Amino acid sequence: MKRLCWYVVVIAVLGVGSVMAVEEAEYAVVLESQAFEVRRYEPHIIAETLVDGDFEGAGNRAFNRLFGYISGDNRTRQEIAMTAPVTQGAAGEKIAMTAPVGQQRTDGRWAVSFVMPASWSLETLPEPEDPAVTLREVPARYMAAVRYSGFWSEKGYQRNLEKLQSWMQEQGFREVGEPLWARYNAPFMPWFLRRNEILIPVEWPPASD
Repeated sequence: MKRLCWYVVVIAVLGVGSVMAVEEAEYAVVLESQAFEVRRYEPHIIAETLVDGDFEGAGNRAFNRLFGYISGDNRTRQEIAMTAPVTQGAAGEKIAMTAPVGQQRTDGRWAVSFVMPASWSLETLPEPEDPAVTLREVPARYMAAVRYSGFWSEKGYQRNLEKLQSWMQEQGFREVGEPLWARYNAPFMPWFLRRNEILIPVEWPPASD
């Protein structure tokens, strides 16, 4: 069953307490087993930036850079409708906030990304003003996933990563990419209500089939 979910979050950094809908990357669940899933993600575009630092600090440093891009720090000066609701912003093209915020290790640094709304393409997305922000298309792929709540800590990440990798080994899945840490909520969301996930690209079907 396809899932195109919408989350309502309060974006505190806007300073006005406004509520906005947040689009999630589209996927279909092809296997479900206890706390684990395998999903097929449709092709999508991400805005990405690379940062140095430790696990827990990297996402915070990158967030402002990426949020600046979707809030108007780009080359066009056109007001457009957000995904929902329709709003008007300051000068600059404003792009709908999406989920999740992704983070993974690459070449000794952290790659942090926002998924762009499905209504945009590489040709229509405005060029970032900040050269540290890049746009790229992620092809369709299968991802093993585990979902958990709790603080955004390296300890929690490692604990759930080990659970997911152990399950993948039991099922005969082969990793074909680096783990991705996905966060779906604003920082002020209570820790016990947060949706966190670890996603690992896998070969489908598993070798045991």
